[in-house]
Amino acid sequence: MANLIIYYSRKGENYVNGRVENLAKGNTEIVAEFIQKAVGGDLFEIETVKEYSADYYECIDDAKAELRAGARPELKKYLDGIDGYDNIFVCGPCWWGTFPMAVFTQLEKLYWSGKKVMAIMTHEGSGLGSCERDLKKICVGASFGKGLAVHGADAAKSEKNVALWAKKSV
Repeated sequence: MANLIIYYSRKGENYVNGRVENLAKGNTEIVAEFIQKAVGGDLFEIETVKEYSADYYECIDDAKAELRAGARPELKKYLDGIDGYDNIFVCGPCWWGTFPMAVFTQLEKLYWSGKKVMAIMTHEGSGLGSCERDLKKICVGASFGKGLAVHGADAAKSEKNVALWAKKSV
């Protein structure tokens, strides 16, 4: 069974335990790498053409505006297909209760029939938000495994939990 780990992650200014901190590596990237280490598979990082502001507060304002508009930001590169994969992990931070809109830009371009999809979201208190419901709307024809919420501030310490979840998911 082939695995694909699709993720969006923000490095730089992030909200961590009630304050803004500068992260060398985004929490979701850390978690995506833990999945790959546990079950193998290919990593695909979603990157937007127009970079989000380095300022955390400007970034979240832009993210809220994108959500309200149902925006689909242009990406630097796209997956053309997922034919060679059985299990797809969709990973992202919780931005206003769901994945960043750029995640949906990519997901809407793929054919999901016969795939198993698992959501993993890093957050600072929102859990999975509505991401699983939102994935079910977009990934038509897929089956869905149980999602996992990882507290962002604890992402670097979550390897054991993430690995156990990923192994049960495939």
